[in-house]
Amino acid sequence: MMQDLNWAIGGEAGDGIDSTGKIFAQALSRAGRHVFTSKDFASRIRGGYTAYKIRSSTDQVESVVDRLDILVALTQRTIDENLDELHEDSVIIYDGERTEMEDVDIPGEMIGLSVPLRRLAEEAGGAIMQNTVALGAACEVAQFPIENLDSALDKKFGAKGEAIVENNKEAARLGEEYVQEEYDHDFTYDIETTDNDYVLLNGDEAIGMGALAAGCRFYSGYPITPATNVMEYLMGRIQHFGGTVVQAEDELSAINMALGAARAGARSMTATSGPGIDLMTETFGLVAQSETPLVIVDVMRSGPSTGMPTKQEQGDLNMTLYGGHGEIPRFVVAPTTVSECFQKTVEAFNFAEKYQTPVFLLADLAMAVTEQTFSPEEFDMDAVEIDRGKIVDENDIEAWTDEQGRFQPHFPTADGVSPRAFPGTTGGAHMSTGLEHNSLGRRTEDTETRVEQVDKRNRKVETAREEEDLNPREFGDSDSDTLVISWGSNEGPMREALDFLEADGVSVRFLSVPYIFPRPDLTEDIEAADEVIVVECNATGQFANVIEHDTLTRVERINKYNGIRFKADELADEIKAKLGEEIKA
Repeated sequence: MMQDLNWAIGGEAGDGIDSTGKIFAQALSRAGRHVFTSKDFASRIRGGYTAYKIRSSTDQVESVVDRLDILVALTQRTIDENLDELHEDSVIIYDGERTEMEDVDIPGEMIGLSVPLRRLAEEAGGAIMQNTVALGAACEVAQFPIENLDSALDKKFGAKGEAIVENNKEAARLGEEYVQEEYDHDFTYDIETTDNDYVLLNGDEAIGMGALAAGCRFYSGYPITPATNVMEYLMGRIQHFGGTVVQAEDELSAINMALGAARAGARSMTATSGPGIDLMTETFGLVAQSETPLVIVDVMRSGPSTGMPTKQEQGDLNMTLYGGHGEIPRFVVAPTTVSECFQKTVEAFNFAEKYQTPVFLLADLAMAVTEQTFSPEEFDMDAVEIDRGKIVDENDIEAWTDEQGRFQPHFPTADGVSPRAFPGTTGGAHMSTGLEHNSLGRRTEDTETRVEQVDKRNRKVETAREEEDLNPREFGDSDSDTLVISWGSNEGPMREALDFLEADGVSVRFLSVPYIFPRPDLTEDIEAADEVIVVECNATGQFANVIEHDTLTRVERINKYNGIRFKADELADEIKAKLGEEIKA
């Protein structure tokens, strides 16, 4: 009984690829199987190749691999695009009655199943259900009980009425029956189901869930791929917690509204991608100068300029670390898994208020759009701890007033974090400005005060280094002389790559770093290794450069910047190749 199944559907944008893939992913997860999805979509409404891939197993899966077992091909290009991943027993489902597919080329020893998707869909009630027919055919090939598909169809089409749901169920069964009756073939797939209960969600949704758990009550944003789903998740949910979502006219308005809400005392957030961060940079400086707690989510995509809006890249690291004029204290937190998007969002809000500083939550497209299964315990709302920092009220505000009884919101404390009074607090009236200011928040050009305030703001970072656990997570062989370091969504494929490497007799120690600034000191780890390799999805090795700067040690690099995420088996091969080069040298 095959545990690991790799399925995909491909066609053109506008063919319902994403919704079809999600239906099948939900069906698999509700049948107690782990799911990991991958999407390849064009940056247009119609036309251009798009695909949705699912890897499913009874064991946890954290990456895609270079293998496809069942492919639903709505176009010849779908087969051509995936040829390298198809193997001898791969099954290709296509509609041979469609003019453009009647002469389809099924390569090698692969199995082609011509299923009249459109005709069967029309029998069930409408041609629009042809993808559902294909799902039914796939269930038969995989020996996956079609009843598992029913609940996913209920969820997808329930709001459209019972008739639509029943028509889709009928369409799926027509696809299943057609394969049963027309193809006398002993397929090698027979996937196992379990009674396990899993949550299926993507990184954007996990960020939205984490924001709600952290007490976010104001979100403003402008739609941009691949960050829009954060706003979509919060819209319709945040009002149940007394919050609101505002769709701004652009990214400048979005961050300024979020800043205003944060100044008013609300936990506030905005989310965008690289081009939006560019536009937000001026206000980012005001956030830091006024010492306002704010969470700014950057879901990275391929750049520069418009770049490839629907493709993977980790190219914004330098911008989040160094962006903005002047010297701006900030935090940069980069979740490394979908579930950690939830946890690190909570941390980001706590960091923002505890240190009264802007926090970049740095995710990427691969993580944002990936649906993955988790145990419900991964998202324990009762375990969330909220730290609002140095909030003062009328009972203790006197300790922070000057000799004239005026509140000092920028008092130069030893740890760099000043007291914070919400608007309306008795005795807490104050002002803040983007100009340099004194402890009262009033503008000044006094040289001593300038130095005092700059040093105060920078002390927050040093305080965080002393107080917070910024250590990376470690996997693999702790005694290995080969050290691999990564950040962001590369953790999943790298963890699975460790299994491929171990099978080949290669031991590796792996460190995954979620804290980019302030960040852990990796000097001792690097000095203890013979070979150090940094894995990231950009061309110049931005995190590798940071590590070399910190440790004064050259590192090897594995960089991918073609718009596609790393795969586990691919990473294992790349690492073996790097080690082989060193051995030859």
